[in-house]
Amino acid sequence: MILLGLLIIAAGAFCQSSSYVPIKKIKTWSWESFWLTQGIFAWLVFPLAGALLAVPEGESLLSLFTSNPEASLATICYGALWGVGGLTFGLSMRYLGVALGQSISLGTCAALGTVLAPVFTGHASDITTSVIIGVVVTLVGIAVIGVAGSMKARTSGGDDSVKEFNFTKGIAVALLAGFMSACFNIGLYAGAPLQFAGVNPLYATLPATFLVTLGGFATNAAYCLFCNARNRTWSDYSVAPSMWLNNILFCALAGVLWYSQFFGLAIGKGFLEGSPTLYTFAFCILMALNVTFSNVWGIILKEWKGCSRQTIAVLMAGLVILIVSSFLPQLI
Repeated sequence: MILLGLLIIAAGAFCQSSSYVPIKKIKTWSWESFWLTQGIFAWLVFPLAGALLAVPEGESLLSLFTSNPEASLATICYGALWGVGGLTFGLSMRYLGVALGQSISLGTCAALGTVLAPVFTGHASDITTSVIIGVVVTLVGIAVIGVAGSMKARTSGGDDSVKEFNFTKGIAVALLAGFMSACFNIGLYAGAPLQFAGVNPLYATLPATFLVTLGGFATNAAYCLFCNARNRTWSDYSVAPSMWLNNILFCALAGVLWYSQFFGLAIGKGFLEGSPTLYTFAFCILMALNVTFSNVWGIILKEWKGCSRQTIAVLMAGLVILIVSSFLPQLI
């Protein structure tokens, strides 16, 4: 059962790491237009569909949320803070590329999300020595990948595959993104009471997941609409029907791939209840695997093309450490 849970989380991580590939197929739209459109699918449509799986016959999500307004409000607020991380997360890849941008952002998110969520919600006892060791090893893996990124920047003088590559600015943005993105897991902990009695454990956290993404959508939508107005890009939404259909389809594909990580996390954790350590560490596992798969995509997209063998060796070492960190707490 534990292995199945880990495999499901890994499948979700692979989908999330693949979610930015369809965006490259979107034509003519500005950043704010495609970010908002894919967000409608990633943070509203598919999370709502997932949450409905946890609703018994004769019940409703609205009744669940209104029956515990404090938990619902806290979950949405943490989601709004996570939304800030989502905005800067997009910018981190803009300046660093898919591989390095996701690595730094998700690494910071993994560590802080795993540790701060139990602390902020009164479950500090969940943070065992095994969990701390797993987080530390994950951070080591992220740091090694960061070293590889720094070596890449020094030897190539930039990154031709990322048009706006800026290592210094990108690192600062990525760290901020990781810190704010940690609020997602805090929101899940805050929303723990938001589940129906007797619900299948595999679906139990999906209503809380929806509220977190709802809060994140509000933050992102406000910023994107502001950018539409500032940059006068409203015309993006009135392109030719064929272009519109192309962009909508790829935004929807990106959205469902992105949401798959947290759908997989919810389902996977349902199989990890027999291991309290892995259950607490599940969010960190997801982020570590996101980093691993994002770097695989970075290699496929030739973001590491032209780097020295030494740089690639350091990158591979970082990836191995991350993979080991995903299973380490269970072995200790």
